[in-house]
Amino acid sequence: MTLELPLVVGVDGSDGSLLAVDWAVDEAARHGLPLRLVHASLWERYEGTTPSVTLERPSAQVMADHIVASAAERAQRRNPDVKVSTDVLLADAADALLREGNNATALITGSRGRSELTGLLLGSVGLAVAARAHCPVIVVRGDKAGLAGTHERILLGAGDPAASGEAARFAFREAEVRGCTLDVVRTWRCPAHETAGTAALAEAPAREHEEQARTRLEELLRDAVGDHPDVRVSRSTVEGPAHKVLVHRSAAADLVIVGAQRRQGHFGLQLGRVAHTLLHHAQCPVAVVPQRV
Repeated sequence: MTLELPLVVGVDGSDGSLLAVDWAVDEAARHGLPLRLVHASLWERYEGTTPSVTLERPSAQVMADHIVASAAERAQRRNPDVKVSTDVLLADAADALLREGNNATALITGSRGRSELTGLLLGSVGLAVAARAHCPVIVVRGDKAGLAGTHERILLGAGDPAASGEAARFAFREAEVRGCTLDVVRTWRCPAHETAGTAALAEAPAREHEEQARTRLEELLRDAVGDHPDVRVSRSTVEGPAHKVLVHRSAAADLVIVGAQRRQGHFGLQLGRVAHTLLHHAQCPVAVVPQRV
């Protein structure tokens, strides 16, 4: 019997992380997975060595224990059938979650943490994890309809087949378990120099770029469609920049999914413009699915 890897949620007591817990409980129930709630911080670094004047004030460690216990209680109230475990780690939050991702089906975070500045659209922890993890990362954000999953539609941004195969497989599994439509979008653009002149002359290169986009889309979906024949798939090729098209379409989706390349031996942030924009502006949760290249 294969041990199912858990969904790991980073919790810090913020409103964003509580929304992430709620979303993750529902996701765990759909897939029959256990849930692991993790709080990580370097609280010991900030603990003074001299006794506090206000002795009744809880220590950072006690607060951390309270955060995970409260999150676990919330998860159990939402769905008692989901198996929940917790842990408090003395580590940098992003580094801890990245390590947890080595034994996780997916990592799930809120859109902002307790310590983030109000003006930031996405917290530094969520951004770092989404840009570096080697498992899928889901940042829970968006409006009420997107968070509640009422659209019954999953959105996949169809990138190049070599960089988006894992994202496509993830999207089909998600649509299948939810019993909803998978909306697959491939964007295309025609360089201005190819459309100079009359409208009639401009049509030919535009048609060529659109046809190339359609071919790439079908190439990406070929295997996944065969593996998931019951999933309803809506295909579309759209002229325009991918990041703008997908943000716009996210308003009618319950989850938007994009791929991200992970190059061996590269330790910096590995996140393209499309994923970066969605993580900051999408109107529903965003899944970034890595592809080893």
